[in-house]
Amino acid sequence: MLETSAGGIVVDVQDGAALIAVIARRNRAGRVEWCLPKGHQEGDETLEQTAAREVEEETGIQGRVLTVLGTIDYWFSTHDKRVHKVVHHYLLEATGGRLTVENDPDHEAIDVAWYPLSAVHERLTFPNERRIAQLAWERLAGHR
Repeated sequence: MLETSAGGIVVDVQDGAALIAVIARRNRAGRVEWCLPKGHQEGDETLEQTAAREVEEETGIQGRVLTVLGTIDYWFSTHDKRVHKVVHHYLLEATGGRLTVENDPDHEAIDVAWYPLSAVHERLTFPNERRIAQLAWERLAGHR
């Protein structure tokens, strides 16, 4: 089974430092994982629209999509099937809102925090998401 999701890195520059909103959620074993906001497409949304909506729902921060960062794909198992998940990540510029998990309709996010993009590799649980954060850092630093 194939699942497609979108999400991303929403950046706000405060006092000259690029900060990104990351969320915490509990995995199936109950451990807390810090990750990038993401979720499934709804209706006829584009991937960019999904990314912006999911970022806002899970972090409270509204954002404008600037560019594609990359795609992560992985496999996982549920109690009755194997799922191939593809997540499209975008770089977004924060345009408003405030940090909150209160608007997450699925209540997956249990916490949200601004974290310096330059040090987010210390916070993010998954190596593939750390790679996406590195791509965001490179894009913001002017590398292509």
